[in-house]
Amino acid sequence: MPADDPAVRLPTLSQVAALAGVSLKTASRALNSEPNVAEETGQRVRAAAEQLGYRLNGLARELRRGGTSAMVGLISGDLANPFYSAVASGAERELRRHGLLLVTANNDENVSQERNLVDVFLERRVRALLIVPSGGGQEYLARDDIGGVPVVFLDRPPQGLAADSVLIDNEGGARAAAEHLLAGGHRRIALVADLARTASQRARIDGFAAAMRRAGNPDWDRYLRTDIHDAATAERTISALLDLDEPPTAIFTTNNRLTTGALRILARRSRPPALVGFDDFELADVVGTTVVAHDMVALGREAARLAFARISGHSGPPETVVIPASLIPRGSGEIAP
Repeated sequence: MPADDPAVRLPTLSQVAALAGVSLKTASRALNSEPNVAEETGQRVRAAAEQLGYRLNGLARELRRGGTSAMVGLISGDLANPFYSAVASGAERELRRHGLLLVTANNDENVSQERNLVDVFLERRVRALLIVPSGGGQEYLARDDIGGVPVVFLDRPPQGLAADSVLIDNEGGARAAAEHLLAGGHRRIALVADLARTASQRARIDGFAAAMRRAGNPDWDRYLRTDIHDAATAERTISALLDLDEPPTAIFTTNNRLTTGALRILARRSRPPALVGFDDFELADVVGTTVVAHDMVALGREAARLAFARISGHSGPPETVVIPASLIPRGSGEIAP
């Protein structure tokens, strides 16, 4: 059907007014149940709207009146990543219980994009913002024109701003992974990490490093690789590590995408190293991947809970909720050196 075919266009208020034989202003007043509209005129306008399939844009009406919407904005990393889609699912279900709608956007791990998206959501008068910060400081959210909109941070704490946060026990989970591999007899252990400028990745690196130092394994950092942001780069990085004269006997990947890249490389090796990945993922149990797991849905749910409390008038000090992380042995992390 041609794009300019009237059949594919939404009916307009002007068309309703024309069909009812009234002015545009009268049609608007009738559909918005405003006073001083004759009953017969109101019935005629509503009948015309029904005939044309016209529906009021409730959001636009409320914004024109200076109200807020029922939307809560979520700004996160790539929603194609199962981690962020699970977080969004948890937030959406909790908000729906309170009659609120979650709207999501991707910051592409870009500070400027994050700030632009904040402005876009504020222009639409969202009730609250849930943000996975891309890095840098968040003090820009302390400005006056944010209008008291509650902000809750997920996965990574804000910098330069006191605000509610829901975090994973990143340091503890990474430490557990390191200790597990050390207990298995490994010393040449590679750490393949995502963007080191993000607080969550720094915490995982720090937790891993602390375990290595306590174990008296100071040379581990020659196998440290950071800023590996996707599965394809993880494949190339891990392939290069395994081609070293003294390759690592174990690998720890700090998120699910990097673990996916590692699995593709290790599947081609006759004697693969041990592997532990941070974040559980679909079919990890089937392919026998040892992971540091945490409840991703709970991360979103708790953030939405904190946001709704602020919307409802809670004015206490900022709260931080920490989602626990635990190691699940499934085989890949138990391979001997």
